[in-house]
Amino acid sequence: MPGVVLPGGRRYELRGGRSPAGSPPARSRVAYAAAHVVADPLADNVPGAPAVLDWDATLAFRHHLWRHGLGVAEAMDTAQRGMGLDHPAVRELVRRSAAEARSVGGRIVAGVATDQLSGPATLPEVLDAYREQLADVVSAGAVPVLMCSRQLAAAARGPEDYLSVYSTLLSEVDSPVLLHWLGPMFDPALEGYWGASAAEEAAETVLTLLKDHAATVDGIKMSLLDADFEVAFRRRLPAGVRMYTGDDFNYPALIEGDEHGHSDALLGVFAAIAPAVGPALRALDAGDTAGFRAVLDPTVPLARHLFAAPTRYYKTGIVFLAWLSGHQDHFTMVGGLQSGRSATHLARLLVLADEAGLLPDPDLAAARARTYLSVAGVTQ
Repeated sequence: MPGVVLPGGRRYELRGGRSPAGSPPARSRVAYAAAHVVADPLADNVPGAPAVLDWDATLAFRHHLWRHGLGVAEAMDTAQRGMGLDHPAVRELVRRSAAEARSVGGRIVAGVATDQLSGPATLPEVLDAYREQLADVVSAGAVPVLMCSRQLAAAARGPEDYLSVYSTLLSEVDSPVLLHWLGPMFDPALEGYWGASAAEEAAETVLTLLKDHAATVDGIKMSLLDADFEVAFRRRLPAGVRMYTGDDFNYPALIEGDEHGHSDALLGVFAAIAPAVGPALRALDAGDTAGFRAVLDPTVPLARHLFAAPTRYYKTGIVFLAWLSGHQDHFTMVGGLQSGRSATHLARLLVLADEAGLLPDPDLAAARARTYLSVAGVTQ
């Protein structure tokens, strides 16, 4: 078996995993994977520079997700929104990905935010920025996801400002959209979103919005990494509004659900574990919850390490695993974010991915890991 010397001097032998041919979309759950972008490794993708993407590799990864039965959640925080991916690149990414989705009949949703704004903004300016991006996503043919806005968080003075902006937007759309509640562990600038620091208080504002616009909102993605809170909130949703879990720590139990219901999924971790998700959801379709958990539970240690604090740098691990798995030819990220995790962290990620059977070609993964760790100062 191919081996790698890890930080500390221990040699680890990779076992590799299977690469399933693919899966049809699940019937019992709606599942989206938030996809990363592949940088052009020869471009000036340094901190503060405009993003330059390798479009062929970026779009090929989305086809990988569709082949495994997943929908694509485009231009979300996994794609480095607010961490290197600028607005012109976002617009082009949504346009190209939506066209690729149509070519294969794949599901796609896409993030709508206000990141074209620079500096402080007024509430009317935030609303107009949302409108601009909403129009772009709708015209591209993707389902909009109204993401949390740093600019709105800075401008709002209380829950009523959030309700005003979101209610106006939801009153102006004529097709279903998703909402997104992203916690400050993913983006510290979103502390106090919805007008309250306590999640229980913020929940009342969100529920008011959902009840007033239940006919327009397909569901809400919750990324707070608090399973008990998500379940309690899920039980209070208006009829017909889905809970899309964004909990990358507790997703198997939340997707399985209980006697009162279940969560669908819109997860960053699904981009890293797509070959496992398809078989797991097929088992759930057949009513085999034990089989579902047997496939998905072994991926949880990987997910918890991938999303460890500081959680916002999980994108670095996502791209590292994509490189090890052969989905791209380099470990370079827009904004220079490949430096967002240490060699020790990424070496542990390698081991966890291998133990979960998620590295289809162990020889390739070992060769690339050895190269990376050698540069990091670990003698191979």
